[in-house]
Amino acid sequence: MPENATEVTAAGIARLAGVGRAAVSNWRRRHSDFPQPVGGTAASPSFALADVEQWLRDQGKLAEVPLRERVWQEVAGHPAGAAQALVHTGCALLLVRDRPTAWLELTAASDERMADALPHAVDHVLTARLGPDTPSGTPGPGRSTPPETVRAPRTVGSTTPGSTAPGSTTPGSTAPGSTTFDSTTPGLTAPGSTAPGPAVVQPANPPAAPGVHRARAVRTPTAQALLPSVPLLRAAAQLAAGIGAGQTFEFLLGRHLDANPRQFTLTPPHLAELMADLAEPPKDAGCPAPDRPLRSVLDPAAGTGALLRAVAGPAALYAQEADAGLAALTALRLALGAGGTRSSPPSPGADGTHSSPPSLAVRTGDTLRADAFARLATDTVLCHPPFNDRNWGHDELAYDPRWEYGFPARVESELAWVQHALARLRDGGTAVLLMPPAAASRRSGRRIRADLLRRGALRAVIALPAGAAPPYGIPLHLWVLRRPTPGVRPGPDLLLADTAGLAATAGEAGGKAAGGKTAGGGRDRLDWPVVRAAVLDAWRDRADLPGVSRVVPVVELLDDDVDLAPARYLPRPTPGGDACGLGEVRERLAETLRLTTRLTPPPATPAVPAHRPRTTVGELARGGALSLHTGNAAPGGQVPVLTEHDVLTGADPAGTPFTDPAGTPLTDPAGTPLTGPEAQGEAPGAAPDDPVVLEPGDVVVPVLGGGTVVRVVGEREAGAALGRNLQLLRPDPAALDPWFLAGFLRGTANNRQASSYASTAARLDARRLHLPRMPLAEQRRYGARFRELAAFEEAMRTAERLGGVLVQGMYDGLTDGTVTPA
Repeated sequence: MPENATEVTAAGIARLAGVGRAAVSNWRRRHSDFPQPVGGTAASPSFALADVEQWLRDQGKLAEVPLRERVWQEVAGHPAGAAQALVHTGCALLLVRDRPTAWLELTAASDERMADALPHAVDHVLTARLGPDTPSGTPGPGRSTPPETVRAPRTVGSTTPGSTAPGSTTPGSTAPGSTTFDSTTPGLTAPGSTAPGPAVVQPANPPAAPGVHRARAVRTPTAQALLPSVPLLRAAAQLAAGIGAGQTFEFLLGRHLDANPRQFTLTPPHLAELMADLAEPPKDAGCPAPDRPLRSVLDPAAGTGALLRAVAGPAALYAQEADAGLAALTALRLALGAGGTRSSPPSPGADGTHSSPPSLAVRTGDTLRADAFARLATDTVLCHPPFNDRNWGHDELAYDPRWEYGFPARVESELAWVQHALARLRDGGTAVLLMPPAAASRRSGRRIRADLLRRGALRAVIALPAGAAPPYGIPLHLWVLRRPTPGVRPGPDLLLADTAGLAATAGEAGGKAAGGKTAGGGRDRLDWPVVRAAVLDAWRDRADLPGVSRVVPVVELLDDDVDLAPARYLPRPTPGGDACGLGEVRERLAETLRLTTRLTPPPATPAVPAHRPRTTVGELARGGALSLHTGNAAPGGQVPVLTEHDVLTGADPAGTPFTDPAGTPLTDPAGTPLTGPEAQGEAPGAAPDDPVVLEPGDVVVPVLGGGTVVRVVGEREAGAALGRNLQLLRPDPAALDPWFLAGFLRGTANNRQASSYASTAARLDARRLHLPRMPLAEQRRYGARFRELAAFEEAMRTAERLGGVLVQGMYDGLTDGTVTPA
């Protein structure tokens, strides 16, 4: 085997062949010619990818390895690690997209000669997109003005303290749409300022702050480092020819993030888009029109670059990330994003340097301790800062000029990020930050919150439902801030919005579902389109919407606590609405209870236990009487998804309304449908396999939990995708009645003998479930009785939901005075 050949684990082999890991283990035991491990451990061996591919082809188990999988396995098995392989791949994809002719010339050479020539070509495209790779303190081409001598306002193309070259976008330079100001220059007015006089701009940190890397985030790799990656780069370019360079990198980066979920805190794409949209000023603000594209955007805690990727229209993007490896991946992701249409590369000048700065600058360093953009004033700041960080620099930064609204306490790292964002805005610029709910109410931060309110810097606090972003169990907040403009009177009010009630679908509106657990809310029950529309309407209209938003005068907020939690000022609306609404709920509940009475099973008739011949689901599957399928879909796609939660609680697939036994959609008294909504999207680049689509007569069984819940798919669920942790049994109608099958699968003893308890949760193996052997006519007789029991169970669930609405509505109505005692 060649040195540094790509290796693949058993899980990777299973993905290549489209089988489970158990199949790979069987192949190793049954086939003596299966490739031997070349690395890894005894518990998790690794195999040479080329040998595995050849064996799969020889056995007829694989006609051809899918190109996407092959490229990913090359990345995952790279000798320098997946992160370094992604950096090399991103550099090559940038070259493929921006200089396709040069790439074709390079690929015509041998691997060694290609590796020797790549660094120069890669450095050319990296410089065009990300600026020159000039270390701090090293004069760049054409630089003649020494540092500390420029004391004038900086505009496009100027050379300033800390700059590296006329074309670089570093802490001393600007990009189109942004302007920076020297704190010692009098008489300057910031862009967008309506009042004459000196601009109020925070003094910059020292240009050479320790810990900040002035060079670009992606260093040009050497020929020696690139040599092991050449086969990967060729394969990635082949994949890019089919799906595009940007999509290729998104796919590979998404796989990397999925494989290391604990290493990254991701901002979901839908939330990133909402934050970018909130950066547009409301209609009544004395600022540029909402349709004005963002000119310059900064993310000081960039992570994987999700927030900057969500920015629409042409913009100069600035990012800083503490982790050097992640910063490099983010820079390449942004450079490859949107197919390169976000901005055009700068044109070279006569001396070979770039006459205009690049529209993308990504730097590495601890933003609070070593700000890479200390002299930059941008139109917008988008930020998802780290939460609860006690080591943010409290002791070192006590006298930092950014703390214009007060020195944050050690436990108030989020308020430090808030003030950093304000310090990097031009006058009138907007910042949107994702914040933990504690930042709105902790007593240690009340003075800073009060000053933000008095000076009009804080414009809105918006509570999101739990499940909008990690940590998914906490209802996070969005803070919208605007840098005060000198001479302009600060806003007299604050917009408070609470969208948690919008996620209260059938479970929260109706009390409790089966099992005593709340059915609504959470990551898998979030109706994101509704939440997004409500947030944007509240922000742009800046109006009072009952139960959703309220414009509160600042004077009402300046008490001893300065508690800005929206829930304090926006109590959830009463589930029953008014007395008329409660009356409607009562009538529907009475009708449902009458239905349950009619559906109540007749008295049980004692009988001697019958000893019937039995079979298992596995035997029926081998005989062709039914087929087994495993769910793999996650909510948030184009079609509804039947989740494990839906099966356990009797809810309809995500995105479809709850209905009563008669098929009428259930609504609360205000007329709002009780729905099972979509959940948040997958990580970027994720590409799940084709989902299993439900058909009428399918029988769905949860994998986990050890319960006795089984669901027969009807017309309402047909067409939805089968979610994760679910097994589907699709019976042949000529051999098995679906209701007969589902009824016997629900037996307690049957479930216990088919469940394993090796871990903390019971796991059901549907193949081990037993069924009696019966003629089809006898099956249908049993199936009719099982169907009646299912209808009775559904009626009981509906009564429970409506009863919960009625009880809570009565409590709320009596306590708030909208209902009087009879």
